[in-house]
Amino acid sequence: MTGQGRGETSGSAGSVVTEIRSVNNRGLKIILRTSDSVSEYEPKIESLVRQHLHRGSVTVQVRFTPPPGADLPRINADAVRSYAEQLAQVADSLAMGDAVTSTNIDLAHLMQMPGVLEPPSAGSQGRSEEVEASLAKWVLIQESVESALDRFKQMRSDEAVAMAESIEQDMTLIQARCEAIAKRSPQVVVRYQERLRERIDKALAENGLSLADPVDLIREVQLFADRSDISEELTRLGSHLGLMRGVLVGDSDSAETTPRESASRGEAVGRKLDFIIQELNRETNTIGSKAGDAEIAEHVVEIKCAIERMRELVQNLE
Repeated sequence: MTGQGRGETSGSAGSVVTEIRSVNNRGLKIILRTSDSVSEYEPKIESLVRQHLHRGSVTVQVRFTPPPGADLPRINADAVRSYAEQLAQVADSLAMGDAVTSTNIDLAHLMQMPGVLEPPSAGSQGRSEEVEASLAKWVLIQESVESALDRFKQMRSDEAVAMAESIEQDMTLIQARCEAIAKRSPQVVVRYQERLRERIDKALAENGLSLADPVDLIREVQLFADRSDISEELTRLGSHLGLMRGVLVGDSDSAETTPRESASRGEAVGRKLDFIIQELNRETNTIGSKAGDAEIAEHVVEIKCAIERMRELVQNLE
């Protein structure tokens, strides 16, 4: 299923923006895009996403911004002082007098000397402080990801409602076609008997014969009736449709539950429905092969079209 969500959090440790987007996929594929400062948390982020989502190709982008000034390099004052003193000593040794003093040393040049500028965290935090800072950052990331997931799932829930309603319409169509097939099925045997009797009478008349014993005719009709009996397939189709409605609403004993209520539960029903649709298709193919009637074949084609529409939706439904 498609969807998107965005979450933002901020605190003393900085701010985090999470964006989640998804396109249809039968399984769950997670693509993480994070900055270097967040990369160490990728396993936790992926685990968190997997707790909430079960299908789709999901792209998760997490951006962390430290608090103002926290990402600036740290000036090593001792290194600056050491460079200045060494410059003064060199000036004295070269008899330059007051050519080099603390007042005319160019600090901009000193900033370019090795060891003057250090990474923000270098030497500024102890082990316990680093652990606390890392934990505070993860709390912000977790809140941001969960906020984005909430918005993401709400959008997918709304989409699932529309998909469930479309599936319900196709199930109603299938049920109506099954009723038409059940009504037509007895006429197929009668029509076969009539056509068979006409062909036999024509063949006998052409050869000047008469039908002495109709037992063979009755036996042939009975065999055809047995071969073309689709009552069991129709019964199973009806059972599968009932099961499918139960899965859609999340409770097979509650016919009053709406698709929206079911979608809001966040249940992973797509795979269950996919399996049921396979069974629907199998029973429909059997009906088409056994019936041997043009009118029933027309109903079978419409049922298969409805099943295919449901299959496309179900493969992306979570």
